[in-house]
Parts: sequence; C-alpha cells; structure tokens
Amino acid sequence: MWLALLALAGSTAASCGGGGDCGGASVSLRMAASQDKVGLLQRAADEFADGRKVGGRCVEIEVDSKNSGTAMLALARGWNERTDGRRPDVWSPASNVWAAMLRLRLAGSDRPSPIADGDFPPIMTSPLTIAMPRPMAEALGWPGKAIGWEDLSRLATGPDGWKAYGHPEWGAFRLGKTNPNLSTSGLHATVGAYYAATGTTSDLTEADVTAPKNRAFVSDIEKAIVHYGHTSLTFLSNLLRADDRGQALSYISAVTVEEDSVWNYNQGNPGLDPAQLGKRAKPKVPLAAIYPKDGTISSDHPFVPLNWMDAEKKKVADEFLKFLRSEDVQRDFQDHGYRDHQGRPGRHATPQNGLLPHEPKTMLSLPSDAVLDTMLKTWGELRKPANVLLVIDRSGSMTEGVPGTGKSKGDLAKEAAAEALAEFRGQDEVGLWMFSARLQGEQDWQELVPVGPMDDARRRTLRERLLGLTLAGGTGLYNTTAAAFDRMRAARESGSINAVVVMTDGKNERPGGLDLDGLLQRLGTREEETVRVFTIGYGEDADQRVLRRIAEQTDGASYDSSDPNTIRDVFTEVISNF
Repeated sequence: MWLALLALAGSTAASCGGGGDCGGASVSLRMAASQDKVGLLQRAADEFADGRKVGGRCVEIEVDSKNSGTAMLALARGWNERTDGRRPDVWSPASNVWAAMLRLRLAGSDRPSPIADGDFPPIMTSPLTIAMPRPMAEALGWPGKAIGWEDLSRLATGPDGWKAYGHPEWGAFRLGKTNPNLSTSGLHATVGAYYAATGTTSDLTEADVTAPKNRAFVSDIEKAIVHYGHTSLTFLSNLLRADDRGQALSYISAVTVEEDSVWNYNQGNPGLDPAQLGKRAKPKVPLAAIYPKDGTISSDHPFVPLNWMDAEKKKVADEFLKFLRSEDVQRDFQDHGYRDHQGRPGRHATPQNGLLPHEPKTMLSLPSDAVLDTMLKTWGELRKPANVLLVIDRSGSMTEGVPGTGKSKGDLAKEAAAEALAEFRGQDEVGLWMFSARLQGEQDWQELVPVGPMDDARRRTLRERLLGLTLAGGTGLYNTTAAAFDRMRAARESGSINAVVVMTDGKNERPGGLDLDGLLQRLGTREEETVRVFTIGYGEDADQRVLRRIAEQTDGASYDSSDPNTIRDVFTEVISNF
C-alpha cells in the first residue's frame, strides 16, 4: 500500500517486484534517530526497502537508536565509530534545535560541518506537554482550566505542597525533567520556563536569560526536580512500576514529555516501542497532558542528510523522506500518538486518552543559537544540586584488554569517569569508593574520597584517585551497594538529588554476604528525600538483569555499557541525572 503511494508521488526508485537479482551489493543507508521513534522508523524502513531497487541494486535501511544530544556531540567530534557506534548517513534528532546546537559547537573550529545550513524538513511532530497523573491534573483544573509554568512554580515553592489543593497525602510537588544538554524535552521545557518568566512568546534575549528575576523563576521550578537524565523514558518506566505497586501518586507529580509519550504511556507502553503495544496492561492511573498556557514548543523530528553521503545514498535518502511524509505513513505515525509533519493530530488525540487535540493554543519560537548557548551555560548554575557517591569496581576482570584501543577495560572506565567529573558544579557534593571482595578485612569497599563540596581541590583529588585505581580481586557487589546506600541515606540532604552510582563489570562473587533478595529489601525503603541508585553494567560479563533490578528498586536507572567502547557516553548519560 505504501509502495503504491510512493510511486504515485513520483518515486524514481524502481520496485524489485518481489525479489530478483540485486545487481551486487545492496545500497545500504544507516539512520541515527532519537530513541522514541526508532521502532516506527525501522518498520517504515522495512516497508520502503521491500522489493525496491536503485540503479539495479536493492536497498537496505537500518535505524539505530541515538539520543539527540549524544548524537550531536558525536557529530561535533567527527563521529568515531569505535566509541560512537556505526556512522549514520541520515540523522533524525527529536528537534531541529540539535542541528542548531551542532553548528554552534563547530563555530570557530576547523572541523567542517557534516550538515547543511538552515532547518530540515520534519518527519512528524509532537508538542511538549507537562504530563501529570490524571487525579493531580484534575486537582489543578484539567481539562477545562488553562495551566502554566507559573502555577507549577507556586505549587513547587508553596509551603503546603498538594495540601493547598486538598490533597495533603500527595506531599510535595515533584517534577521529572530531563537534562537540557542531552534531551529535547528538557531543553524545550527550560526554554518554556524562561519564556514564562518573561511573559513573552518570542525574541528571548541573552539579557532575559541572565536577569536575576528570571533566573529565580527558573530556579524555583528546578528545585522540584526528582532527578534529571538523558531520556524521559526513564521517568515513564519508573512511574509505570510505581503504578503497579499502587503508588503512582508518590513517585512524581509531573514530567515534561512530548505528547506522543503520554499516549504511549496510557497504552502501557512507556518505552514507545510499537511492537510492545497491547502486550502490557494499561496503567491504573493514566497521565493527562497539560499544554502550558504560557506556550510550548513542538518537536519537529527533522530528516537531516549528512554531507558524507555519496550520490546513490542521497537518492535513496530523498526517496525515503518522500515515503515517510506520504499519507499512509503519516497516518501510522498519528496512530502511535504523534502529529503529522504539518502538526495535525490523529484520531487518538482525545481527552479520554489524556490528550487535547485543540491544544496548544500558544506556540513559542526557539531562541537564537547564542541565547540557547547562554541558557545552557547558566542552567548549570540553577539546576538542583546533587549529593552523589561514585562506587567503582576494581576487580581483577577489569584488567582485560579492549581490542583496538591498547587499553584495558579498567583504563577506559577510569578515564571516562574522570572526564565525567567536569559535569559536576561547585554546588554539588561528590565522593568516591572503590570495591572488590574483602578489600579491607571482611569489608568489600574502601572510601577513597569522602563526599564533600565539589571545589577545585576535590575535583583534582577525585581525578587522581580515579586514574590511580589498581585492579585486583573479586566482586562484592551486593554488600558494597547496600553500604553505599546506607551511607548516603544517613547523609542525604534536603533540597538535593541524593544518589549512588555503581559501576561493575561482573556479577556478585561474595559468598557469605548479602544475597540479591536481602539487598533489594534493604533498598526498598521509600522516603520523601530518597536515595536513588544508578547502575552501569560494564562489559559482556556484567549481569544487566540484576543491575536493572537494583536500580529500579530505588526508582533510579540502569545503563548498559556491554561494549567497553561506549563507556564515555554512558558515564555522560549517567551524570546527566544530576
């Protein structure tokens, strides 16, 4: 059906008519796309390539998941396939803003830009919303009352929290928002908060961003943050698990996500994978999408050809873009919660599904590149402080070499962790432990740097201790994680993100200590100022399943670095939670 539509649209790529000789190697096109739409795009790519030839050669298209901000950084560095993954021919971040950020990164450097100037055509669109558990949204007046950032700022800073709306049992207002340096929803939400502070909808200036009154407004919103992160999918997955426990109203009060995420969550599909639709029960407490009355920004999911493509690949890319914008494909996108490339909602955009098809009424314009740059630089001063203990595995298996690098797994991990320290600011408090098995008598861990303010001296000490780690011993994962959690729980600070980051390349090898059930029971305490555990499974021998269970028990997140070459990006994504 889609192939027939493409032919009517004037396609120059010939159909194979059900198979035949491909005339040698296929024309292979690789696309890097934001995680939320990878499943939909791969399904469309398979339809497009089925039985299709270009110049007598068959077509293959592979769509790789790559976070928008992470891909932008990889492109700015020149895209190293060893560390960044397979080099794409086409890039589809969630917003054209990332193309602007890439050009900004490259400005003044001698590295050529891999993209053309200007904006790129959208594949689909999705406006930013503030998604709330429906009872909370209704307490604020949804769907009839217009709600904005100022309302949430008052709720976040008011002494009574949800008590002011007749629900003291809901406690304080807690917001989930991603890191604007890596995530589109986080960046768009930050832009929206600044516009709300100024009362305007366009022409935001650097003076607006640095004005004390506007900084204070944005800071008040940031104080309500639970934690940050590189993707909103973490919040949605944690929220669905809380819903399973009957605690959907205790994890977060709101999370900034695109409209399509609200629809997918309400279908029981927080990971936005079309193959998973209908395979899980819908949440007992659905989300409602609030479209800020101050205005919002729509993610336009652009199709960005990269300059290194040859002529044959460019022809395939051009035809694939036409296909993606054809009527039937656009309808499929709408059926999965997106709006089409012209911004029109589909049949599922109804209040019953938590969506309001006639919203948003006010759209915001993206600020200039220079204003965005200033905004991101100053956001680091306004974000919620972090109180973090880094716990690094120093077991003997970390001495294994990584092919093609001339370094061991331990070398790469130590360098990545040391580099990630740059993401912490002076208002943060950071400490460092290492662990193996029976490192100090019966104790599996050793404190290298106590948790304390991240001044220049501590930053230097942390870096020196990380790079100087010696590698030997077994893996006392469970005892160490429990001890780190207990230490941070005793030292947790109100008004900070309190967390433990555990990186290991193996499984628990400590006889006589805690077992997994004992650890999970220890971590299961949930309080107003909770400690979250973030885990990194490093290398092929790490037990990713167990590490996910550990992180999920505290409403944290688990990160998979099975390929040691990815550890730099993984550490960046982990630290983006703070």
